[in-house]
Amino acid sequence: MANAVQAWRGMGLLLTAALAVAASAQWTPADPAIPAFHKAAATGALPALLPDSERTGPYFTHSYQHTAYRMADAVPQVLYQQPCYCWCSKAMGHKSLHSCFEGSHGAVCATCMKEAAYAYQQTRLGKTPAEIRTGIVNGEWNTVDLREIKLDE
Repeated sequence: MANAVQAWRGMGLLLTAALAVAASAQWTPADPAIPAFHKAAATGALPALLPDSERTGPYFTHSYQHTAYRMADAVPQVLYQQPCYCWCSKAMGHKSLHSCFEGSHGAVCATCMKEAAYAYQQTRLGKTPAEIRTGIVNGEWNTVDLREIKLDE
C-alpha cells in the first residue's frame, strides 16, 4: 500500500513538473542566449502599460524616463515582440520588453529604456517587429543615447 501511495505521489510530481515546463515553453525562445519574447503580435488585448498618472516619484526624475515610457506607449505591440537584454525574463518573469513598461522597472533600467527607444525609432523608420528584434539581438540598441531621445510629434 505504501508503495502505491509513493507511486501516485511520484506521478503527481512528474505531472506537475511536465505542466510547469509546458507552461513556460511558450515564453522560452529556441536560443537560450536570447531573452523571452513573442514571435508575433498579441491576438488579444495587451496588459496596460504603467499609466502616465503613476509615472512620478524617485523613478521618474529624468526627462528621458518619461520619454521612454511615451515611446513605449506609441509601440506596445512592437515591444511585445522584443526580448529584453537586462534578462528580466529570468530575474523577474517578464515575457518580453513590453513587461518592463507595465510597471516602473523600465524607468530604472537603461537597457529597457534604450531598447524601447530603439524599437520606437526603428518603427518610425518602417522596420517590422522581426527586423527590430534582429537589431536588438545584434546589440544595435546600445547606440541609443538616452539623453538625446526625442518623441516624434
